Amino acid sequence: VQLQASGGGLVQAGGSLRLSCAASARTYIRYAMAWFRQAPGKEREFVAGIEWNIDRTDYTDSVKGRFTISRDNAKNTMYLQMNSLKPEDTAVYYCAANSLSFYGIRNVQSYDYWGQGTQVTVSS
Repeated sequence: VQLQASGGGLVQAGGSLRLSCAASARTYIRYAMAWFRQAPGKEREFVAGIEWNIDRTDYTDSVKGRFTISRDNAKNTMYLQMNSLKPEDTAVYYCAANSLSFYGIRNVQSYDYWGQGTQVTVSS
């Protein structure tokens, strides 16, 4: 099982980036995939998630209206379109997939597989 995240980079405030997370062909996604982020000196936090079978999405309040999570089942790939980026969005972004027990889409314990992280830096 492998998750490969990509798409991070350096962007000015107000700009956009699109993150991708490709899961290997043998990855069984049971309930959800999600994006988390971790800024220096802070805990990893939930950003957005998508329930795989019913296509329901969830966002943390600070990104609602700016970020959009989506997926392509055929490609086993999840995306995060990030618009109107702010300096406080600067972090390493991780994608995650659930295959076993599920404790809620925002709970880090729900996720069994993690990507390697991709750096997003927003300059002011």
